[in-house]
Amino acid sequence: MSANASERLIEATRELLWERGYVGTSPKAIQQAAGAGQGSMYHHFDGKPDLALAAIRRSADELRAAAERVLGGEGSAYARIEAYLLRERDVLRGCPVGRLTMDPDVIASAELRAPVDGTLDWLRRRLAGIVQEGLDSGEFTGPLSADELASTVVATVQGGYVLARASGSPAAFDAAVGGLLALLAPRTAR
Repeated sequence: MSANASERLIEATRELLWERGYVGTSPKAIQQAAGAGQGSMYHHFDGKPDLALAAIRRSADELRAAAERVLGGEGSAYARIEAYLLRERDVLRGCPVGRLTMDPDVIASAELRAPVDGTLDWLRRRLAGIVQEGLDSGEFTGPLSADELASTVVATVQGGYVLARASGSPAAFDAAVGGLLALLAPRTAR
């Protein structure tokens, strides 16, 4: 039961951080959502910051795994970037990792910020490697920087979430992604 309680606490914290942010996620709310008592929470974790760190790391690990499933797949550089941009997402909820960048308490804590920054950095580096493959093979041409283009892909996804949430419609996300894909399309596909 203790491992089960620990898992329930982490999952409840992940959801609450995604929905409410760090300040809006109280220990009592976590315990209620997890169906766990205060003693169980403090048995497994040193407190809210420790539990939040475990939840943020779990969200970061899941984001990396989901991205790697499409980025590590078969196909051209464009096809893998396209698969990443078009993969299924709940765009109106936003990114569980990216949303934490807007949380002042997470950003103010080097420990809580580290898995957020590390994951976004990993994603940029992973995408830059794929863009460089496309440049090396001649699939992408022109004065492109792999690092800059990778940052543009990440910014489009994160910004697309913001636009979708603001408008209440996934259409804004889809438009941002569609525009980027049109700009990236190899000359033969245009």
